[in-house]
Amino acid sequence: MSDTQTRGAIPEGTWELPHELQLLGQTVADFVRKEILPEEAKLDTEAYKLPPDVLARVQADAKAAGLWCVQTPEEHGGAGLSLLAQCVVAEEAAKCRMGAYVPAGAAFGWDPPNVIFKGTQDQIDRYANPDVLGEKTYVAISEPNGGADPGRSIQSTAKRDGDHYILNGQKTWITGGDASRWGVVFARTGGPGRKGISCFVVEPEWEGVTVETIPVIRPLSPVEMFFDNVKVPVENLLGEEGRGFELAESWLVHGRVPYAAGTIGVAQAALQMAIDYSKERSTFGKRLAQRQAIQWMLADSDIELRAARLLTYQAAWKADAGKNYKLEASIAKVYATETAGRVVDRAMQVLGGMGVAKELPLERWYREMRIKRIGEGPSEIHRMVIARELLGAAAKD
Repeated sequence: MSDTQTRGAIPEGTWELPHELQLLGQTVADFVRKEILPEEAKLDTEAYKLPPDVLARVQADAKAAGLWCVQTPEEHGGAGLSLLAQCVVAEEAAKCRMGAYVPAGAAFGWDPPNVIFKGTQDQIDRYANPDVLGEKTYVAISEPNGGADPGRSIQSTAKRDGDHYILNGQKTWITGGDASRWGVVFARTGGPGRKGISCFVVEPEWEGVTVETIPVIRPLSPVEMFFDNVKVPVENLLGEEGRGFELAESWLVHGRVPYAAGTIGVAQAALQMAIDYSKERSTFGKRLAQRQAIQWMLADSDIELRAARLLTYQAAWKADAGKNYKLEASIAKVYATETAGRVVDRAMQVLGGMGVAKELPLERWYREMRIKRIGEGPSEIHRMVIARELLGAAAKD
């Protein structure tokens, strides 16, 4: 065996991230460590916003570094990164206290829903031009009677009336509906099923739109949105009438992959915290790192995180290759979010009392990772997607 092999060098031909993506990940990690963590440390443990002056500064730095709205195409003012690169950014940007839902403290801006770029030039100019790029937006799909099956559960209606649609209905669990200048709303313009759904750009300030906060276990609460005879201009119909479900699916499938990567980032940060603590903390005359029970918890966490990361990268790779990646996105979403929950839980166990102390982010991450198994489609729905792919027609019998 050669010296390089015994030293653990990567054998020639072994898969690894391209060098430029490794550098990208390090750049984001350095940015979060230098720019975000010190500012977070000054805030309340439940904070999910940086002070306005700090946010303006770090966003300016992010723009200068080419890290602005990484999902948005370059021609529209964003970084235009591949989905694999987006995952690299998402993982590192999540490694801060508020990172599970506000990656890098929003320093990289908020990407608008990707469906806006399938709209008309007028819609892009009004809502996603470079001057307003990075503003928070919302996507309203879920309703009180069901969110995991939008093709059948959407009951909100939009009826054509001259040069407007009249929008009525209720949406729930909407993140950003109370803090956005605009967003997209999916409503029924036709009969039952997927072909009866259309997509509209709706501004929360319009008459007839009301918003109510839904307190939940995470600091950043979602909202309910109510639409009472809201007049939506015809020119705010996004895409073709009756083809809104295709847009919803495009947004959902894409979003599941960086969503998975973000949970991996949180869990990796939690694991590192547990590793560091185990090397320092002693019980009964030995370091925790010398206890087999602790070693196995750390080992299991590392194994599962490596697997989750590779599953996520595979989904991103297929997307970047122009292949259908719906199945892989579901696999990544399930495995990454469930793994993240287990890893954070183990980290809390390793730290004991300190694991639940507010001064550390573990207890906050524990709450937020629990939601991640529900958001972007609960695990059970994704398992149905996977099973249908495996079983084909037999799954419908």
